[in-house]
Formats: sequence, structure tokens, C-alpha cells
Amino acid sequence: MSFFNKLKSKLFKSSSKLDEGIDSIVEEGGDTAPEDEGVARPDPEPAPPPVPAPEPEPDPGPPPAPQPQPGPPPAPDPFPRPEDPAPAPPPPEVPQETPPSEAPVAPTPIEIPDDSPPAARGSGMIGRLFGRGAAAAPVMRRPLDDDMLEQLEDLLITADMGVETAGRVTANMAEGRMGRRLSTNEIKTLLAQEIARIMEPVARPLPLYSKKPQVVLVVGVNGSGKTTTIGKLASQFRAAGKSVVIAAGDTFRAAAVEQLQVWGERAGVPVMTAPQGSDPASLAFEAMTRAEADGADLLMIDTAGRLQNRADLMEELAKIVRVIRKKDPDAPHNTVLVLDATTGQNALSQVETFQKLADVSGLVMTKLDGTARGGVLVALADRFGLPIHAIGVGEQIDDLAPFDPEEFASALTGAESRA
Repeated sequence: MSFFNKLKSKLFKSSSKLDEGIDSIVEEGGDTAPEDEGVARPDPEPAPPPVPAPEPEPDPGPPPAPQPQPGPPPAPDPFPRPEDPAPAPPPPEVPQETPPSEAPVAPTPIEIPDDSPPAARGSGMIGRLFGRGAAAAPVMRRPLDDDMLEQLEDLLITADMGVETAGRVTANMAEGRMGRRLSTNEIKTLLAQEIARIMEPVARPLPLYSKKPQVVLVVGVNGSGKTTTIGKLASQFRAAGKSVVIAAGDTFRAAAVEQLQVWGERAGVPVMTAPQGSDPASLAFEAMTRAEADGADLLMIDTAGRLQNRADLMEELAKIVRVIRKKDPDAPHNTVLVLDATTGQNALSQVETFQKLADVSGLVMTKLDGTARGGVLVALADRFGLPIHAIGVGEQIDDLAPFDPEEFASALTGAESRA
């Protein structure tokens, strides 16, 4: 299963909320219209060729090309029947009974009766599910107006896209399209295009430099998924042929050290640890020394989770940065902030705080499979413009993948992927 398929199947809370919301918005002020305007449909009042009845038969003379009949010549039939198999004499009443308008003599529009099969009508359950018959199934459409834009903007805000970003997305979507009748699928496609346009500039993988070791400092609040993200990244870099060293800098939580050791064993990556309660800055310095001696390509340093409103914990993070810069003034070469998608708009304040103290260079968003707030990633891209290196939708090794803006936008809105 491709990562997009996983993303689309797991990012169900956000996409289902948007799906349902867009459906209700269109249904509220829309009406049904043919899905394909070019499909031929029977005209309820067509203009068929004029019935030959207007040519009255005032002359009772010989009809055109009459069939010779044995016996006494009957009265001329104004509507002769060609190739009568049996020349039985017609009933005497028939020649005089000329209905006011004999419909069979001219083609008339086919009126499909209500009791005809659904496939012939192009409607009904079978017609809607499996085909349209002679006509395209009607779809609900609504004109794009100010009221509809306001409803769409409110819907995007509920997905944690933020007021400013939601307004920008809907405004760009409406440009040049006001008054146009849009279906649900067309709205999803337009929204996906605008979201992808915002996120395209920030979709960049973690850069790799020739400097050895390249120090990657991983930060984030408690429970954001830092430890798991480090393990997955280390495993992927190792599979790509890079030598990696991990420093278990969360010296206050034994479970974090054990978790990193498990990932290190899986990936064949050494994990440096220190006694519980040790100074994480000292461990980071020692890890840099060992990585240099081993000629490692990457040193990934885990840090303890810390709340952005705890000044003492944030100062401890700043100390780690100061200490490793004594070893290499350019370190850390990458500072990756791991964000939990379930925190919603709180992720914005986390980025602001960590960016000031640790000079964040890129983001990884985790737990997109467990939230209805996937739109916060769009708000982050729109507001900060920081590179988004990867996103995660689960606990497996392949549930963390490089960020693809078009796939994410399609999965978020429920639109069809263009890939």
C-alpha cells in the first residue's frame, strides 16, 4: 500500500469532517443539475418533423401508389399500409374512421414510463450506483457566492486551519469563479489545489551535508512522538547507507531510553545513554566526541519533552545548544521540532517558542491518523514557512514518510489524487 493510500485511509477524521461539511453546504443552497452538460437528453417537448396530417386529402382521387385490390374499388385510404400480407377486404368502417391525429405516421419523442427499468431511466438506486443509462446522473450544484464562501471558511476553521489561512484559501479558490455552479467534487478539487499551493514551498526533506558528524537535535513537547520519530529516521537513514549514532538525551524518562535502544537494535545503530537524571548537555557533548571518532555521518540527539511555557525546561534546552556549539560552532546543523497533530492550534505557539530558543530549522508532524485537526499543518506552512520534512500516520516504520503537499491536500479534502 502506498503512503498516500495509507494517508487517505488513516486521515479519516479530518477528511470526513470536511466531506460532510462540504456536502451539507452544497445541499443547503444548491439543486440538482446534469453532471455532464454535453450528454444528450430527450427533450420533453421536442420539435419533431411536422406530421403529414396537415396535408389534407381533399381530393378523393386515387391515392399515391395504391395497392390494386380485387373487387369493387374501396374508398381511398389516406394512410395506406405498405405491403399488406393478406389482401383481405378492410372493414367498411375503417376508410371513414380517420382519427384526428394519427401519431404512428410520424416519429414522436420517446417518453420513458415511470415503471420502466431503472437502467433505462438513468435514475434510481441502480442507475445512481452503476450507470446513468441514456442520461448522466444529476449532481447537486450550488452557485459560488459570498454566503457559500463564508460557510466554507468556517468549515476550514473547524479543521484548525486558522482564520487567516482559511480566509486566504477560500479567497484564492473564489477568484474568477464567483457565480459559477460548483459540485461537491469540484469544491474539493479547488480546495486541494489551493492547499497544495500553500504547502508546496515548504515540502523539503531533511537536508544532508558533507560535514561529519551532521548533528540533528530533535525537540518537542511531552508525548509529541520525538523518540519514535528519531528511531524511524535513524532506521531510514541507515537503510540509505548512512552511519548514524543516537544520543538518548531524555535522561529523565527511562522508557524513552529503552525505546531508543529497541529502535537502535532494529536498525543496527548504536545508542549512547547516561544514568537517569544525568545532565543531558554533557551526554550530547560526549556523543559528539564519539560520533567524530567513529566517522559517523549523522548524530541524532533526543531531548526530554518540555512544555513551551516552562522557562526552566526551555533554558535546559538552550544549555544543550550552547554546549554542543563549543564542539562545533555550527551545531546543531538541523533542529527538528516534532509536533503532535492532535494539539491543534497549540502547535502554532509551540513553533514560536521553540524557534526562539533552539532556532528550529524544520518540522515533523505526527499522529495525523488520530485527529480531526489536520488543517493545522496548512496554518503552520502559511504562517512560518518552515520546511516540513516528514509526516507520520502510525507506529510502523513505513508510517513516517517525506511530506508530499499534493497527496496531503488530496487526503485532507477527500479529493482524488492527481498522482
